[in-house]
Amino acid sequence: MSFISFIEHGLIALPWWGYILYGFIVTHITILAITIFLHRHQAHRALELHPIISHFFRFWLWMTTGMVTKEWAAIHRKHHAFSDKEGDPHSPLVFGLKKVLSEGAELYQKESKNLETLKKYGYGTPNDWLENNVYSKHSKLGVSLMLIINVTLFGPLGLSIWAVQMMWTPINAAGIINGIGHFWGYRNFHNTDNSRNIIPWGILIGGEELHNNHHTFATSAKLSSKWYEFDLGWTWIKLFSYLGLAKIKKTIPVLSTTKTPKAMPDDQTLDAIVSNRYNLIVRYIKILKHDCKKELKTLKLNLRDSINWAKLKNILAKDHEHLTLEEKTILQKISEHSQILNKIVIMRADLTTLWQRSSLTKEELIVALQNWCKRAEASGIKKLQYFSVRLRACY
Repeated sequence: MSFISFIEHGLIALPWWGYILYGFIVTHITILAITIFLHRHQAHRALELHPIISHFFRFWLWMTTGMVTKEWAAIHRKHHAFSDKEGDPHSPLVFGLKKVLSEGAELYQKESKNLETLKKYGYGTPNDWLENNVYSKHSKLGVSLMLIINVTLFGPLGLSIWAVQMMWTPINAAGIINGIGHFWGYRNFHNTDNSRNIIPWGILIGGEELHNNHHTFATSAKLSSKWYEFDLGWTWIKLFSYLGLAKIKKTIPVLSTTKTPKAMPDDQTLDAIVSNRYNLIVRYIKILKHDCKKELKTLKLNLRDSINWAKLKNILAKDHEHLTLEEKTILQKISEHSQILNKIVIMRADLTTLWQRSSLTKEELIVALQNWCKRAEASGIKKLQYFSVRLRACY
């Protein structure tokens, strides 16, 4: 190979699609390192990784992002602790969507210098010789090495590929997930923040697109919940698990029921309800949907504009403590004009007591659950009665 050829093409001359394929592969590995190693393994301990995989991901992130594991995990844990409230390092509800989209990396860098954040939330991250003397101490050396490798392999085009690599994480993770993932999309579960599933198929960003699912079940190694959702990161985790390179610790719980309901709910029923409370509320809304819509039509005409199914559905999805003043006003109007809707809303609110922190013992909570079922089955509302029967079948 001549010197001129090396300057023009590097060590390897590829067809145009070859450079695109290489760029896709290296950026995909970076996304996998973030979602599997940094996010699910380090920040949330949803799985364990074999040292071979763990060290490879650390090395790869050092070369392609320069991110420090302790900083990333600490900032992300703080994000969950203050999600969409004052103190969240990168919420679009706090800073505005435009700022998070365009300056997400800057918000990350600013928080990474907060020693209090690192001390409080950076526990349990790597603290070996490599981390202290190479990855953390010389975080910029890795990305410089990646630049040299790309230019050596592909000449000037290697510089363009390196630039794409350097932009990939700030745009997709810091911008899209932290920004759009808390601003636009659909919600399977109405948790306490504003997280959204951007699209049902988590491919480009390794499954992180399913952000509402993740915020609802933060310690789950699997981010997909519905049958039509796809989490590419989970596919890789299952492969690593099959090869003995990963151990899955926790996934999104599945509400199981028996064909024959128990005469009375017991401690097993209570445990199932507490573990699956978000799925349970989704089921409650689905079962009572027809009765709610039917009853809404009977409201006085001047109320139909302010109280519709979309608003009521959103109210039923929330625990009472998270309702807005407007939503509480709607509940007051409902209680005044519809006994059936009032009963459905009250019974939904009473479910909350079963999983809220309280001074009640487990035995007292079981009694409260049994009383709830008795009231539901004596309500005269067939769908509410049906829901109670299915509740007694949970285990």
